[in-house]
Amino acid sequence: MTIEDTIKATLVDVRPHLARDGGDVEFVSYDAELGIAYVRFSGACRTCAMSAMTLRAGIERAIRLAVREVRRVEAIP
Repeated sequence: MTIEDTIKATLVDVRPHLARDGGDVEFVSYDAELGIAYVRFSGACRTCAMSAMTLRAGIERAIRLAVREVRRVEAIP
């Protein structure tokens, strides 16, 4: 399984938590050189004041536990 596949699989586990509040997240890309995974919020997550905390405490934590190569997760518009 590739790093990208593992990130996508991890997001499948995270999505139901976001969906409860009307939000979602999708994988955009992974920069292996920088160790950054890029994701995009949609739905209620795009305008939620808690999205930064959700990104760091939820999404980034889950991805970093699953993929040691990922150093950071960034949300892009």
